[in-house]
Amino acid sequence: MIDDYAKRSERLVTVFGGSGFLGRHVVRALAERGWRVLVATRRPDLAQYLQPLGGVGQIHAVQANLRYPDSIKAALRKADAAINLVGILRQSGRQTFDAIHRLGAENAARAAAAAGIARFVHVSAIGADPSSSSLYAKSKAQGERAVRLALPGAVILRPSVVFGSEDEFFNRFAAMARLAPALPLIGGGHTKLQPVYAGDIAKVVALALDAPTKSGAVYELGGTEVRTMREIMAFILDVTERKRPLVAIPFGMAKLIGLASEIAMQLSFGLLPETFALTRDQVELLRRDNVVSDEAKAEGRTLAGLGITPESYETLVPTYLIRYRKFGRFTEPRSA
Repeated sequence: MIDDYAKRSERLVTVFGGSGFLGRHVVRALAERGWRVLVATRRPDLAQYLQPLGGVGQIHAVQANLRYPDSIKAALRKADAAINLVGILRQSGRQTFDAIHRLGAENAARAAAAAGIARFVHVSAIGADPSSSSLYAKSKAQGERAVRLALPGAVILRPSVVFGSEDEFFNRFAAMARLAPALPLIGGGHTKLQPVYAGDIAKVVALALDAPTKSGAVYELGGTEVRTMREIMAFILDVTERKRPLVAIPFGMAKLIGLASEIAMQLSFGLLPETFALTRDQVELLRRDNVVSDEAKAEGRTLAGLGITPESYETLVPTYLIRYRKFGRFTEPRSA
Protein backbone atom coordinates (compact mmCIF):
# COMPACT_ATOMS: atom_id res chain seq x y z
CA MET A 1 0.00 0.00 0.00
CA ILE A 2 2.82 2.41 0.89
CA ASP A 3 4.69 1.67 -2.36
CA ASP A 4 1.49 2.11 -4.35
CA TYR A 5 0.84 5.48 -2.70
CA ALA A 6 4.40 6.60 -3.36
CA LYS A 7 4.00 5.71 -7.02
CA ARG A 8 0.68 7.49 -7.32
CA SER A 9 1.89 10.57 -5.46
CA GLU A 10 4.39 11.29 -8.25
CA ARG A 11 1.50 12.23 -10.53
CA LEU A 12 0.90 15.97 -10.67
CA VAL A 13 -2.39 17.65 -11.64
CA THR A 14 -2.96 21.38 -12.03
CA VAL A 15 -6.41 22.57 -10.98
CA PHE A 16 -7.43 25.98 -12.29
CA GLY A 17 -10.03 27.46 -9.95
CA GLY A 18 -9.24 24.92 -7.25
CA SER A 19 -9.74 27.39 -4.40
CA GLY A 20 -13.45 27.92 -5.06
CA PHE A 21 -16.57 26.20 -3.77
CA LEU A 22 -16.42 23.25 -6.18
CA GLY A 23 -12.62 23.33 -6.19
CA ARG A 24 -12.21 22.29 -2.58
CA HIS A 25 -14.26 19.14 -3.22
CA VAL A 26 -12.22 18.36 -6.33
CA VAL A 27 -8.89 18.93 -4.57
CA ARG A 28 -9.94 16.60 -1.74
CA ALA A 29 -11.02 13.87 -4.18
CA LEU A 30 -7.76 14.12 -6.11
CA ALA A 31 -5.66 14.02 -2.95
CA GLU A 32 -7.52 10.92 -1.78
CA ARG A 33 -6.62 9.22 -5.06
CA GLY A 34 -2.93 9.98 -4.52
CA TRP A 35 -2.44 12.92 -6.89
CA ARG A 36 -0.10 15.76 -6.07
CA VAL A 37 -2.25 18.84 -6.58
CA LEU A 38 -1.20 22.26 -7.81
CA VAL A 39 -4.01 24.75 -7.16
CA ALA A 40 -3.75 27.52 -9.78
CA THR A 41 -5.61 30.61 -8.60
CA ARG A 42 -5.44 34.39 -8.83
CA ARG A 43 -4.99 34.62 -5.05
CA PRO A 44 -2.82 31.73 -3.82
CA ASP A 45 -2.71 33.32 -0.35
CA LEU A 46 -6.43 32.53 -0.04
CA ALA A 47 -5.95 28.86 -0.97
CA GLN A 48 -3.73 27.79 1.89
CA TYR A 49 -6.71 26.32 3.73
CA LEU A 50 -6.68 23.47 1.19
CA GLN A 51 -3.36 22.03 2.35
CA PRO A 52 -4.83 19.96 5.26
CA LEU A 53 -6.99 18.09 2.70
CA GLY A 54 -3.92 16.08 1.67
CA GLY A 55 -0.68 14.75 3.08
CA VAL A 56 2.37 16.86 3.86
CA GLY A 57 3.51 18.61 0.69
CA GLN A 58 0.75 17.05 -1.43
CA ILE A 59 -1.19 20.26 -2.13
CA HIS A 60 0.35 23.58 -3.17
CA ALA A 61 -1.09 26.85 -4.48
CA VAL A 62 0.41 28.97 -7.28
CA GLN A 63 -0.63 32.23 -8.92
CA ALA A 64 -2.31 31.94 -12.31
CA ASN A 65 -4.91 33.88 -14.26
CA LEU A 66 -6.67 32.39 -17.29
CA ARG A 67 -6.53 35.75 -19.01
CA TYR A 68 -2.70 35.62 -19.00
CA PRO A 69 -1.24 32.68 -21.02
CA ASP A 70 2.24 32.96 -19.48
CA SER A 71 0.87 32.32 -16.00
CA ILE A 72 -1.03 29.28 -17.32
CA LYS A 73 2.10 27.91 -18.96
CA ALA A 74 4.01 28.23 -15.69
CA ALA A 75 1.25 26.52 -13.70
CA LEU A 76 1.25 23.55 -16.10
CA ARG A 77 5.00 22.95 -15.93
CA LYS A 78 5.66 19.25 -15.15
CA ALA A 79 1.92 18.52 -14.82
CA ASP A 80 0.53 15.15 -15.98
CA ALA A 81 -3.07 16.35 -16.12
CA ALA A 82 -5.10 19.55 -15.87
CA ILE A 83 -8.59 20.54 -14.76
CA ASN A 84 -10.45 23.77 -15.46
CA LEU A 85 -13.11 24.70 -12.92
CA VAL A 86 -13.06 28.45 -13.45
CA GLY A 87 -16.45 30.05 -13.96
CA ILE A 88 -18.49 33.07 -12.93
CA LEU A 89 -22.22 33.58 -12.42
CA ARG A 90 -22.22 37.34 -12.97
CA GLN A 91 -20.02 39.64 -15.03
CA SER A 92 -18.01 42.34 -13.30
CA GLY A 93 -15.33 44.59 -14.80
CA ARG A 94 -12.81 42.53 -16.77
CA GLN A 95 -14.34 39.32 -15.43
CA THR A 96 -16.73 38.86 -18.34
CA PHE A 97 -18.35 35.63 -19.53
CA ASP A 98 -16.38 35.81 -22.76
CA ALA A 99 -13.07 36.42 -21.00
CA ILE A 100 -13.52 33.63 -18.46
CA HIS A 101 -15.71 30.97 -20.07
CA ARG A 102 -14.50 31.20 -23.68
CA LEU A 103 -11.06 32.81 -23.80
CA GLY A 104 -9.98 31.42 -20.41
CA ALA A 105 -10.97 27.88 -21.34
CA GLU A 106 -9.25 28.27 -24.72
CA ASN A 107 -6.04 29.54 -23.12
CA ALA A 108 -5.96 26.68 -20.61
CA ALA A 109 -6.63 23.99 -23.22
CA ARG A 110 -4.09 25.36 -25.70
CA ALA A 111 -1.44 25.59 -23.02
CA ALA A 112 -2.16 22.01 -21.94
CA ALA A 113 -1.92 20.82 -25.55
CA ALA A 114 1.37 22.68 -26.03
CA ALA A 115 2.72 21.04 -22.86
CA GLY A 116 1.76 17.60 -24.14
CA ILE A 117 -0.93 17.09 -21.51
CA ALA A 118 -3.62 14.76 -22.86
CA ARG A 119 -5.68 14.31 -19.70
CA PHE A 120 -7.80 17.45 -19.44
CA VAL A 121 -11.15 17.88 -17.69
CA HIS A 122 -13.27 20.96 -18.34
CA VAL A 123 -16.30 21.79 -16.19
CA SER A 124 -19.01 23.56 -18.16
CA ALA A 125 -22.76 23.61 -17.39
CA ILE A 126 -26.03 22.00 -18.45
CA GLY A 127 -27.68 24.42 -20.83
CA ALA A 128 -24.49 25.35 -22.66
CA ASP A 129 -25.75 26.33 -26.11
CA PRO A 130 -24.15 28.52 -28.80
CA SER A 131 -27.61 29.78 -29.82
CA SER A 132 -28.84 30.53 -26.29
CA SER A 133 -30.29 33.95 -25.46
CA SER A 134 -28.22 33.80 -22.26
CA LEU A 135 -24.67 35.13 -22.51
CA TYR A 136 -23.66 32.72 -19.73
CA ALA A 137 -24.94 29.65 -21.59
CA LYS A 138 -23.57 30.88 -24.92
CA SER A 139 -20.09 31.54 -23.50
CA LYS A 140 -20.08 28.10 -21.83
CA ALA A 141 -20.75 26.50 -25.24
CA GLN A 142 -18.02 28.57 -26.86
CA GLY A 143 -15.62 27.47 -24.15
CA GLU A 144 -16.47 23.83 -24.78
CA ARG A 145 -15.81 24.27 -28.50
CA ALA A 146 -12.45 25.94 -27.83
CA VAL A 147 -11.40 23.11 -25.52
CA ARG A 148 -12.49 20.49 -28.03
CA LEU A 149 -10.50 22.16 -30.85
CA ALA A 150 -7.34 22.26 -28.77
CA LEU A 151 -7.78 18.87 -27.08
CA PRO A 152 -10.24 16.55 -28.87
CA GLY A 153 -9.87 13.95 -26.12
CA ALA A 154 -10.75 16.32 -23.27
CA VAL A 155 -13.61 15.25 -21.00
CA ILE A 156 -16.32 17.87 -20.55
CA LEU A 157 -18.65 17.85 -17.55
CA ARG A 158 -21.97 19.68 -17.55
CA PRO A 159 -23.47 19.86 -14.05
CA SER A 160 -26.89 21.21 -13.17
CA VAL A 161 -27.22 23.58 -10.20
CA VAL A 162 -24.49 22.60 -7.72
CA PHE A 163 -25.24 22.30 -4.02
CA GLY A 164 -23.08 21.93 -0.92
CA SER A 165 -22.63 23.61 2.43
CA GLU A 166 -21.24 26.82 0.90
CA ASP A 167 -23.27 26.89 -2.31
CA GLU A 168 -24.65 30.08 -3.86
CA PHE A 169 -28.07 28.64 -4.57
CA PHE A 170 -29.81 27.17 -1.53
CA ASN A 171 -27.91 29.47 0.82
CA ARG A 172 -28.87 32.50 -1.19
CA PHE A 173 -32.60 31.86 -1.15
CA ALA A 174 -32.52 30.81 2.49
CA ALA A 175 -30.84 34.13 3.34
CA MET A 176 -33.40 35.94 1.23
CA ALA A 177 -36.24 34.19 3.09
CA ARG A 178 -34.74 35.43 6.35
CA LEU A 179 -34.72 39.06 5.22
CA ALA A 180 -37.35 39.54 2.52
CA PRO A 181 -41.15 39.57 2.99
CA ALA A 182 -41.65 37.27 -0.04
CA LEU A 183 -39.72 35.02 -2.42
CA PRO A 184 -39.85 35.59 -6.20
CA LEU A 185 -40.83 32.91 -8.69
CA ILE A 186 -39.40 34.10 -12.00
CA GLY A 187 -41.56 32.95 -14.88
CA GLY A 188 -44.00 31.49 -12.36
CA GLY A 189 -41.45 29.08 -10.91
CA HIS A 190 -42.05 26.38 -13.52
CA THR A 191 -38.39 25.95 -14.57
CA LYS A 192 -37.09 22.49 -13.67
CA LEU A 193 -33.71 21.96 -12.00
CA GLN A 194 -31.76 18.85 -11.01
CA PRO A 195 -29.44 19.92 -8.17
CA VAL A 196 -26.22 17.91 -8.00
CA TYR A 197 -23.87 17.56 -5.02
CA ALA A 198 -20.42 19.13 -5.40
CA GLY A 199 -18.82 16.00 -3.95
CA ASP A 200 -20.38 13.87 -6.71
CA ILE A 201 -18.96 16.15 -9.40
CA ALA A 202 -15.56 15.89 -7.72
CA LYS A 203 -15.76 12.08 -7.91
CA VAL A 204 -16.32 12.26 -11.67
CA VAL A 205 -13.43 14.71 -12.13
CA ALA A 206 -11.08 12.35 -10.28
CA LEU A 207 -12.37 9.32 -12.18
CA ALA A 208 -11.90 11.09 -15.51
CA LEU A 209 -8.16 11.39 -14.89
CA ASP A 210 -7.90 7.63 -14.42
CA ALA A 211 -9.68 7.00 -17.74
CA PRO A 212 -12.95 5.20 -16.83
CA THR A 213 -14.73 7.99 -18.73
CA LYS A 214 -15.00 8.08 -22.51
CA SER A 215 -12.29 10.18 -24.15
CA GLY A 216 -13.80 13.31 -25.64
CA ALA A 217 -17.23 12.69 -24.12
CA VAL A 218 -19.63 15.23 -22.63
CA TYR A 219 -21.16 14.08 -19.34
CA GLU A 220 -24.33 15.63 -17.91
CA LEU A 221 -24.45 15.55 -14.13
CA GLY A 222 -27.67 15.86 -12.16
CA GLY A 223 -28.89 14.67 -8.79
CA THR A 224 -31.65 12.25 -7.83
CA GLU A 225 -34.47 14.81 -7.80
CA VAL A 226 -35.91 16.91 -10.61
CA ARG A 227 -37.90 19.77 -9.11
CA THR A 228 -39.43 23.04 -10.25
CA MET A 229 -38.24 26.32 -8.80
CA ARG A 230 -41.56 26.58 -6.96
CA GLU A 231 -41.01 23.18 -5.33
CA ILE A 232 -37.44 24.08 -4.38
CA MET A 233 -38.53 27.41 -2.86
CA ALA A 234 -41.22 25.64 -0.85
CA PHE A 235 -38.62 23.14 0.34
CA ILE A 236 -36.29 25.95 1.48
CA LEU A 237 -39.10 27.62 3.41
CA ASP A 238 -40.03 24.34 5.06
CA VAL A 239 -36.45 23.56 6.12
CA THR A 240 -35.83 27.07 7.48
CA GLU A 241 -39.28 27.22 9.08
CA ARG A 242 -40.06 30.54 7.42
CA LYS A 243 -43.49 31.57 6.21
CA ARG A 244 -43.16 33.70 3.10
CA PRO A 245 -45.50 34.07 0.14
CA LEU A 246 -44.20 32.88 -3.22
CA VAL A 247 -44.83 35.62 -5.76
CA ALA A 248 -44.91 34.78 -9.47
CA ILE A 249 -43.03 37.31 -11.62
CA PRO A 250 -43.40 37.21 -15.44
CA PHE A 251 -40.13 36.99 -17.37
CA GLY A 252 -40.62 40.47 -18.86
CA MET A 253 -41.04 42.10 -15.47
CA ALA A 254 -38.14 40.04 -14.07
CA LYS A 255 -35.83 41.42 -16.79
CA LEU A 256 -36.80 44.97 -15.81
CA ILE A 257 -36.00 44.15 -12.19
CA GLY A 258 -32.73 42.64 -13.36
CA LEU A 259 -31.86 45.84 -15.24
CA ALA A 260 -32.62 47.93 -12.15
CA SER A 261 -30.50 45.58 -10.05
CA GLU A 262 -27.55 45.85 -12.46
CA ILE A 263 -27.75 49.65 -12.37
CA ALA A 264 -27.93 49.60 -8.56
CA MET A 265 -24.85 47.37 -8.42
CA GLN A 266 -22.91 49.81 -10.59
CA LEU A 267 -24.04 52.92 -8.71
CA SER A 268 -23.29 51.30 -5.35
CA PHE A 269 -19.86 50.11 -6.57
CA GLY A 270 -20.86 46.51 -5.82
CA LEU A 271 -22.12 47.23 -2.30
CA LEU A 272 -25.61 45.92 -3.03
CA PRO A 273 -25.88 42.58 -1.17
CA GLU A 274 -25.38 39.63 -3.55
CA THR A 275 -28.42 37.99 -1.95
CA PHE A 276 -30.70 40.47 -3.69
CA ALA A 277 -28.70 40.96 -6.88
CA LEU A 278 -30.37 39.80 -10.10
CA THR A 279 -29.17 40.14 -13.69
CA ARG A 280 -31.07 40.00 -16.94
CA ASP A 281 -28.89 37.11 -18.02
CA GLN A 282 -29.92 35.08 -14.96
CA VAL A 283 -33.53 35.65 -15.97
CA GLU A 284 -32.77 34.34 -19.46
CA LEU A 285 -31.21 31.19 -17.98
CA LEU A 286 -34.48 30.40 -16.20
CA ARG A 287 -36.39 30.25 -19.49
CA ARG A 288 -35.07 26.70 -20.02
CA ASP A 289 -35.07 23.63 -17.79
CA ASN A 290 -31.69 22.68 -16.33
CA VAL A 291 -31.87 18.89 -16.26
CA VAL A 292 -29.98 15.90 -17.67
CA SER A 293 -31.09 15.09 -21.23
CA ASP A 294 -32.66 11.80 -22.27
CA GLU A 295 -29.83 11.35 -24.78
CA ALA A 296 -27.20 11.52 -22.03
CA LYS A 297 -29.15 8.99 -19.97
CA ALA A 298 -29.47 6.58 -22.89
CA GLU A 299 -25.75 6.79 -23.65
CA GLY A 300 -24.64 6.45 -20.02
CA ARG A 301 -23.11 9.92 -19.88
CA THR A 302 -24.43 10.53 -16.37
CA LEU A 303 -23.51 9.87 -12.74
CA ALA A 304 -25.46 6.61 -12.84
CA GLY A 305 -23.70 5.64 -16.05
CA LEU A 306 -20.39 5.99 -14.19
CA GLY A 307 -21.63 3.86 -11.32
CA ILE A 308 -22.11 6.80 -8.94
CA THR A 309 -25.31 7.06 -6.90
CA PRO A 310 -26.08 10.79 -6.59
CA GLU A 311 -26.57 12.35 -3.20
CA SER A 312 -30.03 13.76 -2.53
CA TYR A 313 -30.34 17.49 -1.92
CA GLU A 314 -33.42 16.79 0.19
CA THR A 315 -31.16 14.84 2.56
CA LEU A 316 -28.02 16.99 2.62
CA VAL A 317 -29.29 20.55 2.27
CA PRO A 318 -31.22 20.61 5.58
CA THR A 319 -27.95 19.87 7.44
CA TYR A 320 -26.64 23.33 6.54
CA LEU A 321 -29.80 25.39 5.98
CA ILE A 322 -30.81 24.83 9.59
CA ARG A 323 -28.69 27.84 10.51
CA TYR A 324 -31.22 30.07 8.75
CA ARG A 325 -33.98 29.20 11.20
CA LYS A 326 -34.97 31.94 13.62
CA PHE A 327 -33.03 30.33 16.45
CA GLY A 328 -30.62 28.35 14.25
CA ARG A 329 -29.70 24.89 15.39
CA PHE A 330 -31.34 25.53 18.73
CA THR A 331 -34.86 25.68 17.28
CA GLU A 332 -37.21 23.46 19.22
CA PRO A 333 -38.50 20.49 17.17
CA ARG A 334 -41.97 21.15 15.77
CA SER A 335 -44.78 19.06 17.19
CA ALA A 336 -46.48 16.65 14.79
